[in-house]
Amino acid sequence: MLGIAEYLKKVLRAVRGFHPDWFLEEREVEQDHVHLNRELPPKYAVSTVVETLKSVPSRRLREKFPHVLSKVYWDGGGGWAGEFFAATVGINEATIRQYVRHQGEQEAGQAQLEL
Repeated sequence: MLGIAEYLKKVLRAVRGFHPDWFLEEREVEQDHVHLNRELPPKYAVSTVVETLKSVPSRRLREKFPHVLSKVYWDGGGGWAGEFFAATVGINEATIRQYVRHQGEQEAGQAQLEL
C-alpha cells in the first residue's frame, strides 16, 4: 500500500496547481487517515475545500488503483469518511504543524509532543 500513499501525497500536492492560494503547510498520510494543515484565504468555504480535497484524490486513486480499491471499498463510495476537523482561529499554528508532522510516530507511541 506504500504506492497508494505516495500517489495520494502527489495528488494532494497537485491540487495546488488548480488552487494556488491553498497553501499546504503540512501533510501526513497514515494507513487509514490523512492529516492536512492548509492555509486558506477567507473567501473559501471550508466545506468546499474539504469536498475538493476528498473528491479529486478519490477519483484519481480509483482510476490508478481500481484492482486494489475495489477489494477494500466494494460499495464504490470511496475511502473518505464524511467527517472532518477544521480550525480557523484560536489554535497555535506551530502546535498543529508539529501534530501533523509527527502523527504517525505519536500513534505508534514514539513521539513525545506537548499539545
